[in-house]
Amino acid sequence: MKTKDPEGRVQLQLLAQQKAEHAWATIPEDEGTLWLDSAVDYSEGAWVLVELTAKRQLQHIQDATPWVLEVIQQYLSIGITPTVLHEEVQRAEQWRQSLTLKSQELQRRTLEMEARREQIQELVENLKLEKERLESLAAQLKDNTNGTFHPDTLPPNGDSEA
Repeated sequence: MKTKDPEGRVQLQLLAQQKAEHAWATIPEDEGTLWLDSAVDYSEGAWVLVELTAKRQLQHIQDATPWVLEVIQQYLSIGITPTVLHEEVQRAEQWRQSLTLKSQELQRRTLEMEARREQIQELVENLKLEKERLESLAAQLKDNTNGTFHPDTLPPNGDSEA
């Protein structure tokens, strides 16, 4: 609860929105102001839990103190301390960095494989051309009925030899 105006309206500053049972997302301050027309019996500065409709109309309001204490008790009873939370954050960051490195390595390997595929494709094309040249040469030699060899009848092979 922030303030009450002379008309009896109450300004609430929404801090977070529940996304799932144990997942909350903070609300930017400029998006979190809500004015209620109804009279609310909480003093200025009180923390409250509100349920809103999709159109941001008040459905339910209650004191947040019992809920906050329950959350604290749950986390402390299972041993979640600020140190444990900090360690989890560090572990998550290490995991994220590891995934980033693996992703980069995978991208590098993909590029290498693509380059090799292109090289193989080029070699296959060259082999096809060489095969055609050799088949043509074999056909010319076979057609040569008198047994004499005429180098000027050979198809070009791209070599500079004469």
